[in-house]
Amino acid sequence: MTPTTSRPGRRAVVAAAAALPFGAALAACSSDTGAGPDLGGGASDGGGEGSPYGDAIASGPIAADDVVSASTWASAIKDNGKLVRGGTLANQVFSLASTTGGEPTGFDAGITQLLAQYILGEGGVEKVEYIDTTVETRETMVENGTVDCVIATYSITPERLEVINFAGPYYLSGTAIQVRTEDKDTISGPEDLTGLKLVTQANSTGIQAIEDYVTDPADVQTLPDNESCVAALKQGRSDAYVLDQGVLLGNSKADPDVTVVGEPFVDDPYGIGLSQENEDALEFVNTFLQEIIDSGTWKALWTATIGDVIDGEAPEPPTPGDLPV
Repeated sequence: MTPTTSRPGRRAVVAAAAALPFGAALAACSSDTGAGPDLGGGASDGGGEGSPYGDAIASGPIAADDVVSASTWASAIKDNGKLVRGGTLANQVFSLASTTGGEPTGFDAGITQLLAQYILGEGGVEKVEYIDTTVETRETMVENGTVDCVIATYSITPERLEVINFAGPYYLSGTAIQVRTEDKDTISGPEDLTGLKLVTQANSTGIQAIEDYVTDPADVQTLPDNESCVAALKQGRSDAYVLDQGVLLGNSKADPDVTVVGEPFVDDPYGIGLSQENEDALEFVNTFLQEIIDSGTWKALWTATIGDVIDGEAPEPPTPGDLPV
Protein backbone atom coordinates (compact mmCIF):
# COMPACT_ATOMS: atom_id res chain seq x y z
CA MET A 1 0.00 0.00 0.00
CA THR A 2 1.36 3.39 -1.03
CA PRO A 3 1.52 6.02 1.69
CA THR A 4 -0.25 9.30 0.88
CA THR A 5 1.57 12.25 2.38
CA SER A 6 -0.22 15.58 2.35
CA ARG A 7 1.30 18.96 2.85
CA PRO A 8 2.40 21.60 0.76
CA GLY A 9 -17.99 2.43 30.42
CA ARG A 10 -20.55 1.92 27.97
CA ARG A 11 -23.33 3.46 30.11
CA ALA A 12 -21.86 6.93 29.83
CA VAL A 13 -21.33 6.51 26.09
CA VAL A 14 -24.90 5.37 25.47
CA ALA A 15 -26.37 8.06 27.68
CA ALA A 16 -24.40 10.79 25.93
CA ALA A 17 -25.28 9.44 22.51
CA ALA A 18 -28.95 9.32 23.40
CA ALA A 19 -28.82 13.01 24.28
CA LEU A 20 -27.69 14.01 20.81
CA PRO A 21 -30.27 15.23 18.28
CA PHE A 22 -30.53 13.65 14.86
CA GLY A 23 -27.49 14.66 12.88
CA ALA A 24 -25.45 15.61 15.89
CA ALA A 25 -23.87 12.19 16.31
CA LEU A 26 -21.89 12.52 13.12
CA ALA A 27 -19.39 9.69 13.32
CA ALA A 28 -18.64 6.63 11.25
CA CYS A 29 -17.34 3.12 11.56
CA SER A 30 -15.73 3.20 8.16
CA SER A 31 -12.61 4.98 7.03
CA ASP A 32 -13.87 5.12 3.46
CA THR A 33 -16.15 7.77 2.09
CA GLY A 34 -16.71 9.08 -1.37
CA ALA A 35 -14.75 12.04 -2.65
CA GLY A 36 -16.56 15.34 -2.60
CA PRO A 37 -16.05 19.09 -2.55
CA ASP A 38 -12.95 20.42 -0.80
CA LEU A 39 -13.72 21.93 2.59
CA GLY A 40 -10.44 23.80 2.48
CA GLY A 41 -7.01 22.95 3.85
CA GLY A 42 -4.84 26.00 3.20
CA ALA A 43 -4.89 29.57 4.38
CA SER A 44 -6.33 30.68 1.05
CA ASP A 45 -9.25 28.24 1.06
CA GLY A 46 -10.65 28.50 4.55
CA GLY A 47 -8.59 26.00 6.53
CA GLY A 48 -5.49 27.98 7.39
CA GLU A 49 -4.52 30.33 10.19
CA GLY A 50 -7.19 32.93 10.79
CA SER A 51 -10.00 30.58 9.77
CA PRO A 52 -12.19 28.81 12.36
CA TYR A 53 -10.49 25.51 11.52
CA GLY A 54 -6.99 26.97 11.59
CA ASP A 55 -7.67 28.78 14.83
CA ALA A 56 -8.98 25.58 16.43
CA ILE A 57 -5.79 23.74 15.52
CA ALA A 58 -3.58 26.62 16.64
CA SER A 59 -5.32 26.61 20.04
CA GLY A 60 -4.25 23.04 20.74
CA PRO A 61 -1.85 22.16 23.56
CA ILE A 62 1.80 21.09 23.28
CA ALA A 63 3.02 18.44 25.71
CA ALA A 64 5.95 19.23 27.96
CA ASP A 65 9.20 17.48 27.08
CA ASP A 66 9.06 15.31 30.18
CA VAL A 67 5.53 14.16 29.31
CA VAL A 68 6.67 13.02 25.87
CA SER A 69 9.86 11.41 27.16
CA ALA A 70 7.84 9.44 29.73
CA SER A 71 6.02 7.67 26.88
CA THR A 72 7.94 5.17 24.76
CA TRP A 73 5.30 5.49 22.04
CA ALA A 74 5.38 9.29 21.89
CA SER A 75 9.17 9.38 22.16
CA ALA A 76 9.49 7.11 19.13
CA ILE A 77 7.21 9.43 17.13
CA LYS A 78 9.23 12.47 18.18
CA ASP A 79 12.49 10.71 17.26
CA ASN A 80 10.99 9.81 13.88
CA GLY A 81 10.01 13.44 13.30
CA LYS A 82 6.49 12.62 12.17
CA LEU A 83 3.19 11.02 13.15
CA VAL A 84 2.07 8.24 10.79
CA ARG A 85 -1.72 8.15 10.73
CA GLY A 86 -3.91 5.51 9.13
CA GLY A 87 -7.23 6.73 7.79
CA THR A 88 -8.77 8.34 4.76
CA LEU A 89 -8.53 11.65 2.94
CA ALA A 90 -11.89 11.30 1.19
CA ASN A 91 -14.43 11.89 3.96
CA GLN A 92 -16.54 14.98 3.44
CA VAL A 93 -16.77 15.97 7.08
CA PHE A 94 -14.01 14.14 8.90
CA SER A 95 -10.87 14.00 6.78
CA LEU A 96 -10.65 15.53 3.33
CA ALA A 97 -7.55 16.27 1.27
CA SER A 98 -7.13 19.82 0.09
CA THR A 99 -7.14 20.48 -3.63
CA THR A 100 -5.00 23.59 -3.19
CA GLY A 101 -1.91 22.17 -1.50
CA GLY A 102 -2.86 22.83 2.10
CA GLU A 103 -3.32 20.42 4.96
CA PRO A 104 -6.30 18.06 5.08
CA THR A 105 -9.31 19.34 7.00
CA GLY A 106 -12.16 17.76 8.93
CA PHE A 107 -12.81 16.53 12.44
CA ASP A 108 -10.54 13.47 12.22
CA ALA A 109 -7.88 15.41 10.33
CA GLY A 110 -7.99 18.01 13.09
CA ILE A 111 -7.66 15.41 15.85
CA THR A 112 -4.68 14.01 13.95
CA GLN A 113 -3.01 17.40 13.55
CA LEU A 114 -3.64 18.30 17.17
CA LEU A 115 -2.05 15.02 18.30
CA ALA A 116 0.97 15.63 16.06
CA GLN A 117 1.32 19.15 17.45
CA TYR A 118 0.96 17.83 21.01
CA ILE A 119 3.88 15.43 20.48
CA LEU A 120 6.10 17.25 17.97
CA GLY A 121 5.53 20.83 19.05
CA GLU A 122 5.35 23.88 16.83
CA GLY A 123 5.12 22.87 13.18
CA GLY A 124 3.82 19.43 14.12
CA VAL A 125 0.64 19.96 12.11
CA GLU A 126 2.73 19.64 8.94
CA LYS A 127 4.60 16.57 10.17
CA VAL A 128 1.92 13.96 9.50
CA GLU A 129 2.17 11.10 7.05
CA TYR A 130 -1.32 10.05 5.98
CA ILE A 131 -1.59 6.41 4.97
CA ASP A 132 -4.80 5.10 3.43
CA THR A 133 -6.56 2.33 5.32
CA THR A 134 -9.81 0.45 4.76
CA VAL A 135 -12.19 -1.29 7.12
CA GLU A 136 -10.41 -4.53 6.26
CA THR A 137 -6.81 -3.33 6.80
CA ARG A 138 -6.96 -1.06 9.83
CA GLU A 139 -6.33 -3.55 12.60
CA THR A 140 -3.52 -5.21 10.65
CA MET A 141 -1.75 -1.92 9.99
CA VAL A 142 -1.97 -1.00 13.67
CA GLU A 143 -0.73 -4.41 14.78
CA ASN A 144 2.25 -4.58 12.41
CA GLY A 145 3.38 -1.01 13.08
CA THR A 146 2.74 0.37 9.60
CA VAL A 147 0.96 3.28 11.30
CA ASP A 148 1.33 4.89 14.72
CA CYS A 149 -2.42 5.14 15.05
CA VAL A 150 -5.66 4.97 13.09
CA ILE A 151 -7.95 7.99 13.27
CA ALA A 152 -10.68 7.11 10.82
CA THR A 153 -14.17 7.46 12.28
CA TYR A 154 -13.34 4.12 13.86
CA SER A 155 -16.09 2.50 15.94
CA ILE A 156 -14.99 0.94 19.20
CA THR A 157 -16.34 -2.61 19.48
CA PRO A 158 -15.61 -5.46 21.89
CA GLU A 159 -14.38 -7.56 18.97
CA ARG A 160 -11.87 -4.94 17.87
CA LEU A 161 -10.74 -4.42 21.47
CA GLU A 162 -9.57 -8.03 21.45
CA VAL A 163 -7.07 -7.15 18.73
CA ILE A 164 -6.05 -3.51 19.33
CA ASN A 165 -6.42 -0.77 21.93
CA PHE A 166 -8.62 2.28 21.55
CA ALA A 167 -8.01 5.68 23.07
CA GLY A 168 -11.20 7.64 23.49
CA PRO A 169 -13.99 7.62 22.68
CA TYR A 170 -13.55 11.07 21.20
CA TYR A 171 -16.91 11.22 19.39
CA LEU A 172 -20.29 9.49 19.53
CA SER A 173 -22.05 8.17 16.45
CA GLY A 174 -25.00 6.02 15.45
CA THR A 175 -25.81 3.56 12.69
CA ALA A 176 -28.28 5.04 10.22
CA ILE A 177 -29.93 4.39 6.86
CA GLN A 178 -29.37 6.01 3.46
CA VAL A 179 -31.75 5.63 0.52
CA ARG A 180 -32.21 7.04 -2.93
CA THR A 181 -33.71 10.50 -2.49
CA GLU A 182 -36.76 9.48 -4.48
CA ASP A 183 -37.50 6.86 -1.78
CA LYS A 184 -36.95 9.07 1.27
CA ASP A 185 -40.64 9.16 2.21
CA THR A 186 -41.08 5.38 2.23
CA ILE A 187 -38.29 4.37 4.65
CA SER A 188 -37.69 5.90 8.07
CA GLY A 189 -36.18 3.15 10.22
CA PRO A 190 -34.99 -0.45 10.37
CA GLU A 191 -38.58 -1.70 10.64
CA ASP A 192 -39.11 -0.52 7.05
CA LEU A 193 -36.23 -2.60 5.69
CA THR A 194 -37.97 -5.98 5.87
CA GLY A 195 -37.91 -7.67 2.48
CA LEU A 196 -35.57 -5.07 0.97
CA LYS A 197 -32.12 -5.42 -0.56
CA LEU A 198 -29.50 -3.92 1.75
CA VAL A 199 -25.86 -3.00 1.41
CA THR A 200 -23.15 -2.22 3.94
CA GLN A 201 -19.37 -2.25 4.10
CA ALA A 202 -17.47 -5.45 4.74
CA ASN A 203 -16.07 -5.70 8.28
CA SER A 204 -18.21 -2.77 9.45
CA THR A 205 -20.62 -2.40 12.35
CA GLY A 206 -23.41 -2.14 9.78
CA ILE A 207 -23.39 -5.94 9.43
CA GLN A 208 -24.27 -6.55 13.08
CA ALA A 209 -26.80 -3.70 13.05
CA ILE A 210 -28.66 -5.37 10.18
CA GLU A 211 -28.55 -8.75 11.91
CA ASP A 212 -29.87 -7.29 15.16
CA TYR A 213 -32.49 -4.83 13.92
CA VAL A 214 -33.73 -5.85 10.46
CA THR A 215 -36.21 -8.69 10.07
CA ASP A 216 -35.89 -10.87 6.97
CA PRO A 217 -34.11 -8.62 4.48
CA ALA A 218 -34.29 -9.90 0.91
CA ASP A 219 -30.52 -9.70 0.51
CA VAL A 220 -27.52 -8.21 2.31
CA GLN A 221 -24.50 -7.26 0.20
CA THR A 222 -21.17 -6.47 1.86
CA LEU A 223 -18.91 -4.41 -0.37
CA PRO A 224 -15.33 -3.26 0.20
CA ASP A 225 -15.78 0.51 0.40
CA ASN A 226 -18.18 3.41 0.55
CA GLU A 227 -18.00 4.19 -3.14
CA SER A 228 -19.14 0.66 -4.03
CA CYS A 229 -22.04 0.84 -1.58
CA VAL A 230 -23.26 4.18 -2.92
CA ALA A 231 -23.03 2.86 -6.47
CA ALA A 232 -25.09 -0.21 -5.55
CA LEU A 233 -27.73 2.04 -3.99
CA LYS A 234 -27.92 4.48 -6.88
CA GLN A 235 -27.97 1.72 -9.49
CA GLY A 236 -30.85 -0.07 -7.79
CA ARG A 237 -28.86 -3.14 -6.79
CA SER A 238 -29.76 -2.29 -3.19
CA ASP A 239 -32.67 -0.41 -1.63
CA ALA A 240 -30.89 0.97 1.42
CA TYR A 241 -27.35 1.50 2.69
CA VAL A 242 -26.80 0.86 6.41
CA LEU A 243 -23.72 2.35 8.07
CA ASP A 244 -22.62 4.99 10.56
CA GLN A 245 -24.30 8.31 10.15
CA GLY A 246 -21.19 10.38 9.52
CA VAL A 247 -20.28 8.54 6.33
CA LEU A 248 -23.85 8.64 5.10
CA LEU A 249 -24.31 12.35 5.76
CA GLY A 250 -21.02 12.99 3.97
CA ASN A 251 -22.45 11.11 0.98
CA SER A 252 -25.61 13.21 1.05
CA LYS A 253 -23.59 16.42 1.20
CA ALA A 254 -21.70 15.37 -1.92
CA ASP A 255 -24.60 13.78 -3.83
CA PRO A 256 -28.23 15.00 -3.73
CA ASP A 257 -29.41 11.68 -5.19
CA VAL A 258 -28.94 9.96 -1.81
CA THR A 259 -30.53 10.94 1.51
CA VAL A 260 -30.17 9.89 5.15
CA VAL A 261 -33.55 8.99 6.67
CA GLY A 262 -34.79 8.55 10.22
CA GLU A 263 -32.62 8.62 13.32
CA PRO A 264 -29.60 6.52 14.30
CA PHE A 265 -30.70 3.20 15.78
CA VAL A 266 -27.39 1.84 17.16
CA ASP A 267 -24.91 3.75 19.34
CA ASP A 268 -21.35 3.84 17.99
CA PRO A 269 -18.57 5.52 19.99
CA TYR A 270 -15.34 5.83 18.09
CA GLY A 271 -11.75 6.09 19.09
CA ILE A 272 -8.11 6.16 18.08
CA GLY A 273 -6.75 2.74 17.19
CA LEU A 274 -3.44 1.86 18.87
CA SER A 275 -1.27 -1.23 19.07
CA GLN A 276 -1.60 -3.31 22.22
CA GLU A 277 2.19 -3.62 22.21
CA ASN A 278 2.54 0.10 22.93
CA GLU A 279 1.30 -0.11 26.49
CA ASP A 280 1.82 3.55 27.41
CA ALA A 281 0.21 4.91 24.23
CA LEU A 282 -3.30 4.48 25.59
CA GLU A 283 -2.77 6.65 28.67
CA PHE A 284 -0.81 9.22 26.66
CA VAL A 285 -3.48 9.67 23.99
CA ASN A 286 -6.35 9.71 26.49
CA THR A 287 -4.51 12.45 28.39
CA PHE A 288 -4.18 14.40 25.14
CA LEU A 289 -7.89 13.99 24.40
CA GLN A 290 -8.84 15.18 27.86
CA GLU A 291 -6.61 18.24 27.45
CA ILE A 292 -8.23 19.30 24.18
CA ILE A 293 -11.66 18.78 25.76
CA ASP A 294 -10.81 20.79 28.89
CA SER A 295 -9.24 23.62 26.89
CA GLY A 296 -12.22 24.07 24.57
CA THR A 297 -10.23 23.02 21.51
CA TRP A 298 -12.49 19.99 20.95
CA LYS A 299 -15.61 22.16 20.74
CA ALA A 300 -13.85 24.69 18.51
CA LEU A 301 -12.84 21.89 16.14
CA TRP A 302 -16.37 20.44 16.13
CA THR A 303 -17.81 23.86 15.34
CA ALA A 304 -15.39 24.38 12.44
CA THR A 305 -16.07 20.97 10.89
CA ILE A 306 -19.17 18.99 11.88
CA GLY A 307 -20.94 22.14 13.02
CA ASP A 308 -20.53 23.54 9.52
CA VAL A 309 -22.90 20.94 8.05
CA ILE A 310 -25.47 20.44 10.82
CA ASP A 311 -27.47 22.76 13.05
CA GLY A 312 -27.15 23.15 16.77
CA GLU A 313 -24.54 23.65 19.44
CA ALA A 314 -21.58 21.33 19.92
CA PRO A 315 -22.52 18.29 22.03
CA GLU A 316 -20.78 17.42 25.27
CA PRO A 317 -17.66 15.37 24.41
CA PRO A 318 -17.52 11.77 25.62
CA THR A 319 -15.16 10.82 28.42
CA PRO A 320 -11.82 9.38 27.21
CA GLY A 321 -11.32 5.92 28.66
CA ASP A 322 -15.05 5.18 29.07
CA LEU A 323 -15.19 2.26 26.63
CA PRO A 324 -18.00 -0.14 25.75
CA VAL A 325 -18.02 -3.28 27.84
